[in-house]
Amino acid sequence: MKSIFEPGVRAEIIRRIDSLTAGHKPAWGQMTVSQMVRHCAICEDYYYGNIRIRRSLLGRIFGSKAIREILKDENSTISKNAPTSGHFIVKETINDLENEKTKWKSLIERYGQFYSEEFTHWFFGKLTKEQLGQFIYKHCDHHLRQFGA
Repeated sequence: MKSIFEPGVRAEIIRRIDSLTAGHKPAWGQMTVSQMVRHCAICEDYYYGNIRIRRSLLGRIFGSKAIREILKDENSTISKNAPTSGHFIVKETINDLENEKTKWKSLIERYGQFYSEEFTHWFFGKLTKEQLGQFIYKHCDHHLRQFGA
């Protein structure tokens, strides 16, 4: 299964980010393309441990089942309009898509030096580095598909 920790996968994601333009419209959801790019950059910052979020009650109940479903195989995906923590919701208007893309791409590139062997996700709970890498790829892919990239 693809992982953000693989150099070729990071290159693929960056190529897809580069293809985004202000004219891209979402196939689902309410975010603009600029809001989606900032949302993803905030998520990357979270995966690096720069944002702390407590485990949710629903995550404690359903999180391990949900991550198993998302990571069960190459074709499994995050469902459209899946809920997220309020920490990751971007509501403000963002006018500089190119700057947002640059920030997101630099965070993607940093995964080449990601050394933590486990991560506790606010919803899914403890993830191994392998699970985290696969999930991050699927999250990026989910939003890039949302905007046709």
